[in-house]
Amino acid sequence: MTTTTISEFRANAKLYIDSVISDSGALIINRGNTAAVLISLDEYNSIKATESILSSPTTSNDLIRGVEQLNSGESIEVDIDLL
Repeated sequence: MTTTTISEFRANAKLYIDSVISDSGALIINRGNTAAVLISLDEYNSIKATESILSSPTTSNDLIRGVEQLNSGESIEVDIDLL
């Protein structure tokens, strides 16, 4: 994660934006006593998808149950070619 000032960001916006897109990282832009975060569209969409999945109690519980089953060895191996 990179940090910069608003002035530095303005002077090098293209460089910073290209870096965020290519690295899928985040850029913290300090502005006085506050800051903003710049992320790529792919990263934003990923966050929103995760938020949507976790906002459903049923889906969230299913995911938790699945992880618990994997951790306890309650999984089965499936040959994808047989599906």
